[in-house]
Amino acid sequence: VGGAVRGCWKHLRLLQEPQLVARFQRVCGIRAAARSAERAEFTNNGAVHHYTAGETGEEVLACCGVQRRSPGESGQSKVEQEVEDVSPNGTAPPGGVRTLKPLRRNSLTGEAGQEFVIQNRFLFFFFTLGTELGNELFYTLFFPFLMWNVDAFVGRRLIMVWVWVMFLGQCTKDVLGWPRPASPPVVKVEMFYNSEYSMPSTHAMSGTAIPFSLCNVVKLVLSRQYPSWLGFSVAICWCMLVCSSRIYMGMHSVLDVIVGFLYSVFILLFFLPALDLIDGFNLNSRFAPPVIIVITLALALFSFTLDSWSTSRGDTAQILGVGAGVALASHVNRLWDLMPDVAADQLPLTVPALSAGLFWAAMLRLFLGVLVLVATRALMKAVTIPVVCRLSRVPSSDLRKARQNMEVELPYRYIVYGTMGFSLLFLVPLLFTHLGL
Repeated sequence: VGGAVRGCWKHLRLLQEPQLVARFQRVCGIRAAARSAERAEFTNNGAVHHYTAGETGEEVLACCGVQRRSPGESGQSKVEQEVEDVSPNGTAPPGGVRTLKPLRRNSLTGEAGQEFVIQNRFLFFFFTLGTELGNELFYTLFFPFLMWNVDAFVGRRLIMVWVWVMFLGQCTKDVLGWPRPASPPVVKVEMFYNSEYSMPSTHAMSGTAIPFSLCNVVKLVLSRQYPSWLGFSVAICWCMLVCSSRIYMGMHSVLDVIVGFLYSVFILLFFLPALDLIDGFNLNSRFAPPVIIVITLALALFSFTLDSWSTSRGDTAQILGVGAGVALASHVNRLWDLMPDVAADQLPLTVPALSAGLFWAAMLRLFLGVLVLVATRALMKAVTIPVVCRLSRVPSSDLRKARQNMEVELPYRYIVYGTMGFSLLFLVPLLFTHLGL
């Protein structure tokens, strides 16, 4: 038994190795630019490693995940062997090779990251699309589209699943505290989340939970109007794209992604059967508003106590704020009889025939609604941060530093995104009602 356990642990450690990520990146045409790879500084999870007294060069390289060439190897460096020639000004030489930097800076340190070489543009844009399926821009467009153009019942339940999956994933990251894959040998194609911990991949979790929950809820609403294999196939492709994109970006090891997928499946097995109960309470109970606020605030406070400050803490408060706002809006909608759910005897719904008028009406609702959400976010941010800083007696001259205080970050994120969640399901649909949309 002990040998089997050791063998299993050995295989798990292999899946955690950064060399496996680097190998996948090389197959997909990602290389470190020679001038970036040869710098004296090496980063691991966004931190720069410095020499200490008595530390040898081999120890520094080993700490960073780099192996020296063995005696007898060619004098040409591995980077020079693997990277095609790149012109000094970073422009693409003949053959379509391009040198780029990560698209977004590190959200904590502002670090831009090191340059890398793209040898396959199609895969770069393909996996960039995949990783965006787990970012804020996607959520800002996807959830509103479901709420305003498909069905509020579908969007409401999907947000409940997303909130719980992301909360548990973010908290597990902070409890385990596993670092991102070491760079080098991994190339950081993305830097925005590089200061967060790695295990499990919350992109993989949301990329599993959202498509499969959507498949489940749509099947409930539309019944047999679409084949089950079609929805399942779309969910599988969506999930695989998001999961593989995180390895391509250098943000997660293979083990991080596998655990994120399995963890999300485990949560769904227990949470999906409870959706009716939770949704019914949010809609009908007179105690729902205070219970929603107390529970989500308590969970946010709990997440802020798990570790020292990081961007994941604010993201957790932001997610819980959206969930609380949507839950409160669903309760108010029930009282105002706004966006009522379809009665059970009217199911399954009939999918309307696609037309130009239907398409442009949906796009108009999405455009106007997102404008309202963006304006709400900007207004609440401008108001909330100075007020919270003044109440907590934290200087507001340096917002990046001020937001590292729990007294500022927690109420700011929770209030701003809670208001956006409430606007998503109540204020914007009310506006559409008055505009005849």
